Amino acid sequence: MDLTLVGIFAIIGLLLFLLLGTYIAIDFLFIGLAGSIIILGMKPALQLLGQTMYHSIATPNFAALPLFVLMGAFAARGGFAKKAYEGVQGMTAGLPGSLAIASCFGCAAFGAISGSSLATAAIFGKLALPEMQRYKYNKKLALGSIAAAGTFAAMIPPSGGFIVYAIFTGQSVGRLFMAGILPGLITAVVYSLSIMIRVKRNPDLAPTDKEEKKDFKGRISSVSKIWTIALLAIIVLGGIYSGLFTPTEAAAAGAFATLLLGIQQGKIRKFSIVKEALRESAATTSMIFLIIISALFFSRFLAITQIPNKLSMMVQSLTCPNIFILIAILFLWFILGMIIIPTGIFALTLPIVFPIIVNLGYDPIWFGVISLKLSEIAAVTPPVGLNVYALKGVAGKETTIEEVFSGIWPFVICDIIVLILLLMFPEITLWLPNLMAK
Repeated sequence: MDLTLVGIFAIIGLLLFLLLGTYIAIDFLFIGLAGSIIILGMKPALQLLGQTMYHSIATPNFAALPLFVLMGAFAARGGFAKKAYEGVQGMTAGLPGSLAIASCFGCAAFGAISGSSLATAAIFGKLALPEMQRYKYNKKLALGSIAAAGTFAAMIPPSGGFIVYAIFTGQSVGRLFMAGILPGLITAVVYSLSIMIRVKRNPDLAPTDKEEKKDFKGRISSVSKIWTIALLAIIVLGGIYSGLFTPTEAAAAGAFATLLLGIQQGKIRKFSIVKEALRESAATTSMIFLIIISALFFSRFLAITQIPNKLSMMVQSLTCPNIFILIAILFLWFILGMIIIPTGIFALTLPIVFPIIVNLGYDPIWFGVISLKLSEIAAVTPPVGLNVYALKGVAGKETTIEEVFSGIWPFVICDIIVLILLLMFPEITLWLPNLMAK
């Protein structure tokens, strides 16, 4: 049978399995193995699977992922999210919609030591939602600001999404981390401006006149609450930027420092808490690893079919401007993001899309940030919208999933504005990585 035809049938079969709702890692593994057996035979196909499983794990990039996941688990149990929220809340007091703004920048601060979009949305749902309800905030504004703000925790380094992207593309984790800082902060600023404009136009959304206002001394005191987060960010990001640490070493140092600070703050007092964090990290990491390993195996099978090379040559032969091809790829990812988790999208599309992007002359670090920005939008858009479901889980029975989804759309518009900025001005993304290179 023709190699390309086998690849086409394999892709169709994979999409059918995904539509049936089966686990994506098993889909990659089963379809890739079946296609490899057809092309290579049973024994060579099993050898290819074994080689892929070993070589995909035996890479330094993989070691950083579980360590950053562990750092986030220690941070969640060490009370760092509460400190981030209280610290930022004191600084924003008196602004229109200050509690919603505090959620945005609090998520950004916590993202600097967590990197988990789902965990950030769930934790801030417990912290910020009751506070906004106490001050009679509009429910959709409250829910939308938390669900959406949780997403750019994945952009602020350390980011598991960037590590996954690096594994599939061979890019520098450190440069990707640096590239995510400005886009993440810009997103927080755009969200906050949107909240202020909406509240100014409709004060009933957030009755700020009832909120406590703080003087300059009180605001400085609030800033001091986030010293632990600032210290951890300096250890991890400063270590990578200065060249003192590799990303894996920075992850190890960050996880250990987070544990020590959690103990020092009195939040991690029992060994059972450490065991719980280790168990959660192992479960999360094993799930991600299984998806990545099976997806890498599927991508090797696709390489045998030569579909990626043929698609790349076909795209290069097109006479339309490169920007139209890029927009078509982004639109495809936007649609896929509504039905597949971000790791699955990377696994499914990067083996095909990445060579095309590189051949078109686009910077792979910049494209990594664009990819993660689209993943952020996917994290709050139906029907998957994992952040929305995470927030619904902690918001209680009195909150419906429809209320959360209806509250996120103004923030999706903000994300699209930021995405357009990043597309128009790649320097926003590449400025810090280029300084790092020098």
